[in-house]
Amino acid sequence: MAWTHSHDINLVRENTIKLAKIAAAAEIPVVLTSSMEEYAQGLLIPELAEILPEAYAARVKRPGIVNAMHHEGFSDTVKALGRRKLFVAGVTTEICVTFPVLQLLDEGYEVQVSADASASHTKFGDDLSLRRMENAGAVITTVDQIISELAIDWTSPLGQKLMTILDY
Repeated sequence: MAWTHSHDINLVRENTIKLAKIAAAAEIPVVLTSSMEEYAQGLLIPELAEILPEAYAARVKRPGIVNAMHHEGFSDTVKALGRRKLFVAGVTTEICVTFPVLQLLDEGYEVQVSADASASHTKFGDDLSLRRMENAGAVITTVDQIISELAIDWTSPLGQKLMTILDY
């Protein structure tokens, strides 16, 4: 996350944690991936291991492949989910998020990109990459919009769980 300067990194971290909590509460399967985690990019944030221990343990460790969908392990894992609608977030937006999202869209997936749980080196790069993904058909959203969309009704059991994550 040290490479990101487009947004308040603490907010990006908080929203990433919220996404993990959403997935846990709604029982949404999660695929995590890292790129060259033993080098400059480093490990994923430790909170992911706490909230999503199975997904963290099964994370796909890419050896430096920019487009995660070009990594057979990641691509196969995503396809094995059997889902056509995906939420995507990551660091950096302009590299590690953009290219897999563009490929997922080409393959017929519906993709929502959580802009507030993603960040880039510069605000300019982040804005352009979000625009590029949106122009290709991705829905650019926020974590709180995802929570509200999944809740449907705050009085439902899922709505009650998600309301605590919203934390207004």
